Amino acid sequence: MNYCNYCPGYCCYRLEGSFLLIESDDINRLARHFQISDGEVRKRYMENRYTFKVKDDGSCIFQSPDKMIRRCTIHQIRPSQCRRFPFADSCPYLEREDLLSAIQPRVEKNLMDSWLKCSFPENP
Repeated sequence: MNYCNYCPGYCCYRLEGSFLLIESDDINRLARHFQISDGEVRKRYMENRYTFKVKDDGSCIFQSPDKMIRRCTIHQIRPSQCRRFPFADSCPYLEREDLLSAIQPRVEKNLMDSWLKCSFPENP
């Protein structure tokens, strides 16, 4: 069984000192998908030359906040580094308690905030 099928997207949260390496092929794939230029992809979605912007909670800007699993909104065109993860046979977030403890509270808060927003809209 592939755990990724049931994962809330642990690897989609940026930890301090880490970043997602975005390659030129990834930018081009996104541009074709969104039907915009490579430069526009860089302007809208890139934090710097090599990585995506992130939300306030550190999650990828393309991660859906309102789903428990399969949260990547660009899964079919996701970056190469995302496609290759995990780089070993097993997920490091499941094997290293320090990684999981850094990410799990953010995942839970993100999902709870989304649930509350849907359950109790500000402007009924």
